[in-house]
Amino acid sequence: MLSAKLKLRHTPEQKAALDAVALAYRDGLNFASQTAFDLGKTTSVPKLHKETYSVLRQRFGLGAQLACTAERQVTAAYKTQWTKAKQNQKAREKGFTKRRYKGLDDPMKFVSRTLEYQHGRDYSWKKDGKVSVGTLDGRLQLEFDGYQKHLDYIAQGAETGAAKLYYRKSKKQYYLIVALIIELPDPVPADHKTVVGVDVGQRYHFVATDMNGQSLFEKGAAVCQKKDQFARARKSLQRKGTRSATRRLVSLLGRERRFVADRNHVLSKMLLTRFPDSIFGLEDLTNIRERTEGRSNPSASKKAKRAKRRRSQWSFAELQFNLAYKAPLFGSLAVKVDANYTSQACPRCGHTSKGNRPNAGLMFDCEVCGHKGHSDRVASVNIALRTLLVRQDWMSMGALSMRPDVSDVEVKAARLSKYAELRWNPDPNA
Repeated sequence: MLSAKLKLRHTPEQKAALDAVALAYRDGLNFASQTAFDLGKTTSVPKLHKETYSVLRQRFGLGAQLACTAERQVTAAYKTQWTKAKQNQKAREKGFTKRRYKGLDDPMKFVSRTLEYQHGRDYSWKKDGKVSVGTLDGRLQLEFDGYQKHLDYIAQGAETGAAKLYYRKSKKQYYLIVALIIELPDPVPADHKTVVGVDVGQRYHFVATDMNGQSLFEKGAAVCQKKDQFARARKSLQRKGTRSATRRLVSLLGRERRFVADRNHVLSKMLLTRFPDSIFGLEDLTNIRERTEGRSNPSASKKAKRAKRRRSQWSFAELQFNLAYKAPLFGSLAVKVDANYTSQACPRCGHTSKGNRPNAGLMFDCEVCGHKGHSDRVASVNIALRTLLVRQDWMSMGALSMRPDVSDVEVKAARLSKYAELRWNPDPNA
């Protein structure tokens, strides 16, 4: 699935109609949010529908589909808040934090002019290269611009899902974010002759190694410095607290978010073009922050606080997501493997120990066989070996396990035992 960002060509009159429906939808969301809060912060769509549907239709003028979409969006948002509250409770019980999650103390407030259209009901494509979108006073047919590859998919009749009408205040411009569902052939092992292990991190955004021992390092020092600049500017603006400082802060946050997103897109494309037609192995880093950050310490040094801030801003999930969704478009595939001991296990002899990484540094020095190397490269080699095992199982069983079953302790222990038997020796310098 791809997300196509289409710039709508609207006149001032058409923009006014889009403003009206976007603002009405936002007001409807806030009304439904208050109602859900009064109903015990409910996540039940039928329960909320009973209380809000007629009001959304009559008071706010929303169409039937938009009213239902608003109800689902609100209940989904409260469900997310409940999930975060439960995660916070578990973290407090384990001593990771003392802060109580306050996301459910007040009704959720929606401020952006963003609404969701359902294909065939709220929006549709026209033969003359236009898109028809719903407003409070009927349909508008608008021309649009976008990335040519996405426009070609739409012109060829690609299946489309839900779309979001998004307003960018700085440009006074509306965009339509459309989900494109691209049909690709089912992958088979023979299509992917190369296996690549990708170790992600902060000092190095990624270290990728294929089965021939060829590695690609991408340093992250320049990006860390840029993020530190954003952090210093953000801290200065927060101290001022004026209205102009707040406006500047919002703009700065958007710029930082776009900078990180662009960087992750560039990195993912770099990997896909360097290693074409490959199976990329990615570490399953679920709950990595809970396992590594530990409890907060107000008396920690500036260096420790800076390191923790950098960990909290580490966007590994976005990089892995970009790589996973782009891979099929480049004839490749991404799978997840267990992340346990990837930087502590020796790929030559299989010995696993924290002592293999003296002082948890960048150098790997096996206590048994003496194999030495860059610890991140060793991790990428181990990930490649585990991915190769996934490929072999795929070829033998005819089924591909896209994600390790982290919930089954015994099965995971058996996999880790199997990993310990893997050996690597593609060249003398590996």
